[in-house]
Amino acid sequence: MTPSPVFEHTDARLGTFTLRALDPAADAGLLHDWVTHPKASYWMMQGADEAEVAAEYRRIHEHPHHDAFIGLHEGRPAFLAERYDPSRVELEGLYPARPGDVGMHFLCAPTDTPVHGFTLAVITVVMEFCFADPHVRRVVVEPDVRNAAVHALNAAVGFEIVEQIAKPEKDACLSVCTRERFEAARTALAARAVQGVTR
Repeated sequence: MTPSPVFEHTDARLGTFTLRALDPAADAGLLHDWVTHPKASYWMMQGADEAEVAAEYRRIHEHPHHDAFIGLHEGRPAFLAERYDPSRVELEGLYPARPGDVGMHFLCAPTDTPVHGFTLAVITVVMEFCFADPHVRRVVVEPDVRNAAVHALNAAVGFEIVEQIAKPEKDACLSVCTRERFEAARTALAARAVQGVTR
């Protein structure tokens, strides 16, 4: 049985995006294809086999402060999203946590037919999902310092780089986006989209 959606968002240009809970066993093959693809190098699972991928997402599934979701575009699996408490996962002891902080990761599925603006739409959906919880005040992320593409996407939805931090597995750019900055960025993106249509 297909899990029920936990969140839905409609993009004016690209259509409907939904999130459903990840099933570590049923989704293992799909996830393995995504996280071991060369374009997913910053996911750091390049050499993992399917059993190792399933074990990692079973660990996340069972963790009290970490969740994972399959994102669908028009009903088809298209991206992976994770949500976590950064004071207990990923950034424990590495930054001054505040009440209302949530962490997130996202990964778009590899494709031979990329759609312009798709990755920006996905990060926007994941941010909408995070802020759908009224208790969330900030989204906190820790991308690899070398991942210039994600830094640009993060900036587009309102993130500010706070500082560079050393994690065990990478040097990261601690970045924060408040609810207010996301709403301002979303308004600016919508205005630019309208200008693009009317020109």
